[in-house]
Amino acid sequence: MKLWTKGFEVSKEIEKFTVGKDREMDVLMAEFDVIGSLAHIKMLSTINLLTEDELHLLSSELLNILDEIRDGNFEIEANVEDVHSQVELMLTRRVGDVGKKIHSGRSRNDQVLLDLKLFIRSRIEATVENTKALFDSLISLSEKHKDVMMPGYTHYQVAMPSSFGLWFGAYAESLVDDLIQLQAAFVVANKNPLGSAAGYGSSFPLNRSLTTELLGFETLNYNVVYAQMGRGKTERVVAQALASIGSTLGKMAQDICLFTNQNYGFMQLPDELTTGSSIMPHKKNPDVFELVRAKANKLSALANEITLITANLSSGYHRDLQLIKESFMPAFDDLLDCLRITCYAIDQIKVNAGILKDERYQFLFSVETVNQLVLEGASFRDAYRIVGEQIQHGKYQTGAQAVAYTHEGSIGNLCNNFIKEEMDKVLESFGFNKVNSALKTLCKPVEKTV
Repeated sequence: MKLWTKGFEVSKEIEKFTVGKDREMDVLMAEFDVIGSLAHIKMLSTINLLTEDELHLLSSELLNILDEIRDGNFEIEANVEDVHSQVELMLTRRVGDVGKKIHSGRSRNDQVLLDLKLFIRSRIEATVENTKALFDSLISLSEKHKDVMMPGYTHYQVAMPSSFGLWFGAYAESLVDDLIQLQAAFVVANKNPLGSAAGYGSSFPLNRSLTTELLGFETLNYNVVYAQMGRGKTERVVAQALASIGSTLGKMAQDICLFTNQNYGFMQLPDELTTGSSIMPHKKNPDVFELVRAKANKLSALANEITLITANLSSGYHRDLQLIKESFMPAFDDLLDCLRITCYAIDQIKVNAGILKDERYQFLFSVETVNQLVLEGASFRDAYRIVGEQIQHGKYQTGAQAVAYTHEGSIGNLCNNFIKEEMDKVLESFGFNKVNSALKTLCKPVEKTV
């Protein structure tokens, strides 16, 4: 079944090539296709394109299909082109020709635009929830290990004193900024494209404001040409935000791979979180974080891929856009997997509290020595020169391995409470409650008016 069929057969080779992996991706949008249709038919009834009885019949059966999808009992049949065709086919089988009326005032492009927006909103919410879980773990670990010192590095060289509290807290705050970027992407995605039809609107008096309200969108893409142009752009903006979270995970994963190395020895993974070698019996490899690092880098490439696919396209729909789904939609699951496994693994990391006893860190407190001379009356330049000459001639004596940092965000003043407040502000800005409340109301069982 093809919505566009005109009575002639398309070459099987052409069909195979043009469909590609589209049907596989469409299954991920099935739930959202039904939800979009529920809103669309309610709107159609208000402009007299459906009777009250037809609306009740269609809504009831669409809710049945929605339940089947959520229970995992939905598939796109072999001779059916896509999810939109499958849903319409199921309706017509169950309620007759009235099922064909759900396409009035819509284009398949229109449906894909809406399904993707609804899919993106749902996946962003899941991403935010899992990012918040990792954030909470990092803040907790930062507080737990705030007094455990570790070396800080620049240029991969020993630099200045740091702490595990500072290190864990840094990645927590990084996630706050990542969610700010994701929230901006959510604003772009949370606009209703439904009613743009094939990209040029419809001669039916569609009530686009009503479907915007029914679906819990913050607003709509007003210009119907731009609504169509938003496909590809929305995915690119979201992909950039996902890559930002991935970048934080990838950098942390790289740190952990280094810090668990025997040459560093800053932390250890439990044996059960490592893998071994087929030839070297002593190996305990941090494969989980190596894969997080690789998946994070893969996410960084996604926005560029989308940019290149869409770079030379004019306004209006082009089949090129179909290919974006193949990389974009699974990216959410890749990121969610990374967030979950990182959260699981870091909670079991064991930190080494005695790192600084090693003589390789003898110069770690040289800046503290310089600062002490300054406090005793020397200029910073003179103090720097004195300590530098002591180090150069092997006369430097490491002082007490303690620091007295008090300023905001330093070893002695992590400011985790302020970082948590910033995270709470970002979480509140998404407004998921409005979205979920609207969809809950839309998907309620239909009661027929007497």
